[in-house]
Amino acid sequence: MSDLPQVPRVFVAGHRGMVGNAVASELRTQGLQGNRCAVLEQSRQDLDLRDSGAVQAYFQRERPDAVVIAAARVGGIQANNTLPVDFLQDNLLIQTNLIQAAHAIGVGRLVFLGSSCIYPRMAPQPIPEEALLTGALEATNEPYAVAKIAGIKLCESYNRQYGTDYRSLMPTNLYGPGDNFHPEHSHVLPALIRRFAEAVRDGLPRVTIWGSGRPRREFLHVQDLAAAVRVALELPREQWEAQVQPMCSHVNVGTGDDIAIADLARLVATKTGYEGRIEFDTSKPDGTPRKLLNVGRMKRLGWQAQISLDAGLEQTLSWYQEHAASARGQEVFQA
Repeated sequence: MSDLPQVPRVFVAGHRGMVGNAVASELRTQGLQGNRCAVLEQSRQDLDLRDSGAVQAYFQRERPDAVVIAAARVGGIQANNTLPVDFLQDNLLIQTNLIQAAHAIGVGRLVFLGSSCIYPRMAPQPIPEEALLTGALEATNEPYAVAKIAGIKLCESYNRQYGTDYRSLMPTNLYGPGDNFHPEHSHVLPALIRRFAEAVRDGLPRVTIWGSGRPRREFLHVQDLAAAVRVALELPREQWEAQVQPMCSHVNVGTGDDIAIADLARLVATKTGYEGRIEFDTSKPDGTPRKLLNVGRMKRLGWQAQISLDAGLEQTLSWYQEHAASARGQEVFQA
C-alpha cells in the first residue's frame, strides 16, 4: 500500500462506538490489502479527544501511521435540538485536535467520517457530492452539520496547504449492532427498534412516531461502512485523487436506496412482532424531506454495500434483544 508501511499502525478514534468498533474489527480481520495491520485504540476515560494537549501527547508517544476519525457526539433530532452547543463544540474540538496531531507527527493517511446531514435541506436527489454548500441546511441538526462540514474543509485545506493525504467519507444514516438506543438521543432506526420492542414487552395498544412518516431515509449497515473505510485506507493516492479531487474533496457512502419512515416503522413492527396501532404525531418535526445519496463515486473506487435493510434489521434487532438493558442507556458519545 503506497505511502504506508507494510504493517501500518492505525489509530481508530471512537472505537467504543458502533462505527469505530466496526472499523476496528474490519481492520483486524481483513487487514489492509491482505497484510496485517496493528489497530491502536484508546478509551475516552484514558484519552479525552477534546483535550488538545492530551491528543498531541498520545500521538507523539504511539506514532500511528494512519488515523480513522470515527469519534463524534451523535444523536437524533431531539438530541440535536436540545444540545446544539455540545454537538457543535465537541465535534469541532475532536476532529480539529485529531487532524492537527496527525499532521504534527506526519501521519501518512487519515480518513474523516462525516454525515449526509452536511447537504442542504432541499438538495437534488440522489444527492451528489457537489451539492455541498449550495443551500440552507436542515435546521434541526445544523450545528452537527456545520461541524462536519468544517471537518471536510479542514482535511481539504491540509491537503492543499501541506500536501497531506486526508480523505473524507460521508455515510448516510447508519445502524447495526452496538447502536445507540438511548430513549432521547438515538437516531430513527434504533429508536424505532427500542419503541416497538418495548411496546411488545409491555403490551401497548399503540406506538406514536414523531412526524408525518412521509420523509424518506437511506440506511447503511455499519459493517458496510467499515468495509468502505478499509477501501479508503487501501487505495493508492493517485487512484483516490483521480476519482475524487477533480470535483470535490469527499465521497458519499450509502446503499442508493431509501424508504419512507412510515414504511420503516411498519417493517420494524413486523420484525418485532408488534400488532398494535402505529400513529404519527404531526406536531413534531419531520426533518429533511428526503436524503438519498448518489454513491456512484464510491462504487467506481471499488466499494458497494452488501447488506440488505431486511437482513441488517434482523441482525440489529437480535443484538438489541440480547443487550436491551445496557443498550437503552448508552451515552451520545461514539467514542
